[in-house]
This record gives sequence, structure tokens and C-alpha cells, in this order.
Amino acid sequence: MRDDQETGPGGSGGTGAADADRALLGRIRAAPVLAGPLPRFDPEQAPAAPGPLLAGWLDRALADGLPEPHVMTLSTATPGGTPSARVLMLRGVDSAGCAVVFAGDARSGKGRDLAANPLAAATFYWPAHGRQIRLAGPVAVLDAEAAWRDFLGRSPASRAAAFTGTVSAPLGSPQEYARERLAAEALVSAEPDRVPEWHTVYRLRADEAEFFQADPDRGHLRLRYTRQARAEGGWSRTLLWP
Repeated sequence: MRDDQETGPGGSGGTGAADADRALLGRIRAAPVLAGPLPRFDPEQAPAAPGPLLAGWLDRALADGLPEPHVMTLSTATPGGTPSARVLMLRGVDSAGCAVVFAGDARSGKGRDLAANPLAAATFYWPAHGRQIRLAGPVAVLDAEAAWRDFLGRSPASRAAAFTGTVSAPLGSPQEYARERLAAEALVSAEPDRVPEWHTVYRLRADEAEFFQADPDRGHLRLRYTRQARAEGGWSRTLLWP
């Protein structure tokens, strides 16, 4: 048997699985992409700094009613370079500094990554607009007041979830979760101003920001901003081949 021969359980040929995979691939290739109409983007008219463009694209996505445009993918890495990514909600934008704010549990995988390696990337993707924004740079922990404001501004259900068990730890059963959740809901009801010490608010300050505008004819546009050294200030702008 060749090393690359597909096999199924028990070492037998995985013909059925391979057929299913091919059928799935056919459906993937047939799925519509960049159906449009897509907004226009003129890189020559883009601002000198990326923050206003970030805010403008996000505002347009909100105004057009795109589903959950404030959701982004956050990518982190361990000191050894092992990457991981997860989807979370944007908690704030600093257009002047080209920074985004997000929150999480310091005990989680992303919290541990950021404590040891405070660099991250954030990605926004809005299929209906054919737009993608990529940000990368250092991450700082904001103060306790920011964590307090963020947490107490959440719904009771969201706050109860933060007090339920230990995020990312192994869970014995759904019943165990249900018991912990009931206890957390009682805690939030009895102490509505309580904030868990592990709730943390982070700020990613982009050193690089890339804006991608798709085109149905595949004449995509990519504009990358790079923050200049402190002595120089400002940003450089570069068009990239799509």
C-alpha cells in the first residue's frame, strides 16, 4: 500500500469517505462567492493613516446591516511559536491610534499566550462587502477600571457565563456545566457589581494594517499600512499584488 493511499477505519480503503469528500468539494466549488454588488475602494483616496479607514469600513458594515460586523478573529502564539485563533467580539476602536480593544479571561489560552508573548493579529471579514482587514501588533492590558466597565456593561447571562467553571478546562459532563451555571446565575443575582479578577481588557495597537477589497472579476485591491519608527512618525502605504 502506498503511504498516501486513503484508508478508513481498521486499515481498509476509505472509498466511501473519499467519495463523500469529493462530493463535498464539488459543493464547495459550486458555492457562490463575491456575488456582489460590492462597494468600491480607491486606494489613492485612502487616508494617510489606517485608523480612520478601519472605523469607516466598520461603520459602513454596521450601516448596511451586515451580520455581526463587530466579530473578529484573534490570533495569538505561544513563546515557542505555536499559533491558535478564535472568534470574539470587538469591544472598542481607537481610530487615532489604529487600535482595537477586546476582552477575555486571563486564564484562557489566549490569556496565557498574551501574558507570555504579547503580540497578536486581528482579522475582520465581511463577505457581503468582499472586505477584509488584517491588523498585527503588540497587545497591552488595560487597567482594572476598563475591566470593571466592560464587565458590568454586559448582560446578566454574559456575566454568569464568566463565573461558570474555568474557561478551557476539561468539562466532565453537560450536567456539571448546568450545575455550575445555576450557581453562577445565583451569584450574579446576589452580587450584581461583582467582577471576576480574571476578566481582562486588552488593546491591540496595530503596527501593520492591511485592507483588502475583493472584486468579482478578481481584480482585488490590497493596501498595506506600516507604522514608521517613532523618530519618523506616521505611516507608509504600499499597494500589494492580490
